[in-house]
Amino acid sequence: MAKSNCENCKMRAKYDAKPKSFAGRFWRWHINWCPGWKGYMKSLSENERRVIKKEYQLK
Repeated sequence: MAKSNCENCKMRAKYDAKPKSFAGRFWRWHINWCPGWKGYMKSLSENERRVIKKEYQLK
């Protein structure tokens, strides 16, 4: 499987800059089902996952 680009995703950057923008809201919706994002999260350490879950209000 190819390496995920989620860390450098342009849509993620738009969310980080303006979470309430259409692009930001689209990205946040998208990560709920995206297999690439799920793989990216699994590739992170437990501490990194915890930080991202808190930052993006994930379960």
